Amino acid sequence: MTISHLVKAFHELTVDELYEILKLRSEVFVVEQNCVFQDMDDKDQKCYHLMVFSENGLVAYSRLVPAGLSYEEVAIGRVITAPSVRGTGLGKVLMELSILYCHQLLGTGPIRIGAQTYALGFYESLGFVAEGETYDEDGIEHIEMVRKS
Repeated sequence: MTISHLVKAFHELTVDELYEILKLRSEVFVVEQNCVFQDMDDKDQKCYHLMVFSENGLVAYSRLVPAGLSYEEVAIGRVITAPSVRGTGLGKVLMELSILYCHQLLGTGPIRIGAQTYALGFYESLGFVAEGETYDEDGIEHIEMVRKS
């Protein structure tokens, strides 16, 4: 599989890119995870958007969140891989790119995520450490994790 990626501020996104992002987020977070929630949370406009493409279009995405918007630290959120590419290692590539661009665009400090607990081992393999208690977010168990620089 050949992949490419782009990272853009919200105002740089084309209408088609924004549509593909929202379509993938809806496919995974609303339909697949059966989770009714307000995805458009007024944070997208202040974030960077990392898009990973294959020959089939957008297949992975994450939102790079400036410090002070979701957490005190810089954050990575809305981490998604399309069902068609799961198990290929693309999730790890997505997170490695997310970390790289967080440091390039938002500073070299710690990065915080709100991880679904089933993916705890995956995020630990990338240097994230669980912090605090688990919590319910939209019916799915999560835990905050931090990766020091």
